[in-house]
Amino acid sequence: MARNDKDGKKNADRKPSGGHHAAKAHGQPATVDKSLPATRDELLVRHADARKRRNGAPLDSAAFREAVDEIERIEVRVAAIERDQGKG
Repeated sequence: MARNDKDGKKNADRKPSGGHHAAKAHGQPATVDKSLPATRDELLVRHADARKRRNGAPLDSAAFREAVDEIERIEVRVAAIERDQGKG
């Protein structure tokens, strides 16, 4: 899909910024935490537990941030497992 300038005209000379890419969150390569379990089923159990802790914690508290960090690590690990198994 072509991008448009402010007047609604197609701006063919504009190049994509490349700012976001799924494999590079905020321009940084994702790091897989291999200390987490190696099976998707085990990870999903941990993911559900971390979501419960996040949802029960006060917004922006240390417990909230720790749970968010754990969710992130788990999701990256699941994605790596699925990629390695040819699902991603």
